[in-house]
Amino acid sequence: MQNANEQMAKLQAQSKGYFPLIIIVVFSALIPLGQNLLGKTSSVSIMYGFMGYFLIILSMFKFFDLPGFVKGFAKYDLVTQKFHPYGYIYPFIELFLGLAYLSHFILFLTNLIAIIVMSAGAIGVFKSLQSGEDVKCACLGTGLNVPLSTVSIVENVGMVVMAIFQIVRHLFV
Repeated sequence: MQNANEQMAKLQAQSKGYFPLIIIVVFSALIPLGQNLLGKTSSVSIMYGFMGYFLIILSMFKFFDLPGFVKGFAKYDLVTQKFHPYGYIYPFIELFLGLAYLSHFILFLTNLIAIIVMSAGAIGVFKSLQSGEDVKCACLGTGLNVPLSTVSIVENVGMVVMAIFQIVRHLFV
């Protein structure tokens, strides 16, 4: 019984770390849903809206402490480990992708870039988790304490899946 209580306490402590990310996901979904309720967007735009708002919000947190973000990001991002300036470029890539999704700018290219960037990120997170390292996720910059976990992989892979879905949809519709 005590082991179950300890596990429950550990799960509650971990979930508190994810609360900011949960709020970002919820708000990123509510904004385009609200726009759709007003009749200003299509159902396809809801997904692009979610992706756009989500990426812009995530990039914003990284800009609050860009050097700190890069330091944390380099602990698990494979590209930044090989090419350190990429860590400084990454928030700009997220911002560009978010704005491109919201403006529907060259969506095939935008989705392709998202697939490449987010796949590389997912691989880095996966390798870091496999190594057993206890690393803080830099996805929300240095201002919020979010643990690096399978949630980080789901975040990256989810964006990849949505981008692939949109490319396939554009090719066959």
